[in-house]
Amino acid sequence: MLSGVVGLIFESQASSLFLWQATLVAIGAIPGAWLRLRVVNHLEPMLPRKHWGTFIVNLLAAFFLGLVTGLHSVEGQCNPGTEPSPIILLVGVGFFGSLSTFSTFAAELLAILQLKKWSEFLLLSLGSIMGGLLVAGFGYSLGMSHA
Repeated sequence: MLSGVVGLIFESQASSLFLWQATLVAIGAIPGAWLRLRVVNHLEPMLPRKHWGTFIVNLLAAFFLGLVTGLHSVEGQCNPGTEPSPIILLVGVGFFGSLSTFSTFAAELLAILQLKKWSEFLLLSLGSIMGGLLVAGFGYSLGMSHA
């Protein structure tokens, strides 16, 4: 009987924690997705193809996510096995997670492949992956050095 009550208490606490974390992510995601839409649509007339706007937004999001993660890693708030901090959930996962968009990136790559634009496909895919890793690493290093 006692173990059942204790199990319900822990289950309730876990549900409350999950709800709190999901709320933080959702609150951060709304302005991130809105900003992505605004920036990509603003850049569209200036760029030869819309996917280059997505490319720019994804690189910016990768840099700033690296920066936020670096700043919080020093405080031990981004280590594996620890609960994520509210700032990481709100800003990192929510805002920068919705600012960047892997699904749009994948759909745009598929469209380029269907048009058989091989060099543009290689430039966009490798540029996004390698560029994203580089700018995220730079942001992380910058955050670690200033925390």
